[in-house]
Amino acid sequence: MVEFFSTLSPVMQALIGTLFTWGMTALGAALVFTTRTMNQKLMDGMLGFAGGVMIAASFWSLLSPAIDMAEGSALPA
Repeated sequence: MVEFFSTLSPVMQALIGTLFTWGMTALGAALVFTTRTMNQKLMDGMLGFAGGVMIAASFWSLLSPAIDMAEGSALPA
């Protein structure tokens, strides 16, 4: 599957990635519209997972590269 994906043009890769992301978002939103009530413990777990994903994304995309760039500079970190 990865080999097939890597042979596609960058425009097709971006389109497939966008459609996959949209589909997963739509699937998650459909759960909200199809359920009337949700178990509070399940809701707490999902909110905790989402918070952990956001913290990990902010670290690996922002903080870690900034720390690496600061270590190589002449200014104090």
